[in-house]
Amino acid sequence: MRAIITTVVLLGLAMLSGVVNAGSRAQARALETTQAAYTAAVRWNDFDAAQGFVEPAYAQAHPLSDLERSRYEQIQISGYREVRVGQDPNGDLRREVELRVINRNTQAERLVRGIEIWRWNPEQKRWWLASGLPDLWKGQ
Repeated sequence: MRAIITTVVLLGLAMLSGVVNAGSRAQARALETTQAAYTAAVRWNDFDAAQGFVEPAYAQAHPLSDLERSRYEQIQISGYREVRVGQDPNGDLRREVELRVINRNTQAERLVRGIEIWRWNPEQKRWWLASGLPDLWKGQ
């Protein structure tokens, strides 16, 4: 029983490590709120809203093409799960996620893992997704 409790506590601490490493409590709250809103947007297939979380410099350098937009319309996200959270050496937060993607045409579901890089902007006091929207097609 003690081993189970210890394991649960350690898993909980590991999950919160990314938030603790985020800096101040205000930054941690902002990170939680931002990631929850982004996750909801992706989970409900609102990729236009999800694009609003992408760092403006990245979004300008990598605009979504009409083809990419139409590909996002052909899928449904049936699951979105955080697998691992950590901090990069430069201070950005790295979040590994697992997405369950259903092709609307074939109804086939597949599992896609992705890495999100979250960057704090001290001037705007907000977190930005510095890695762009998830590549659900692995460059294909």
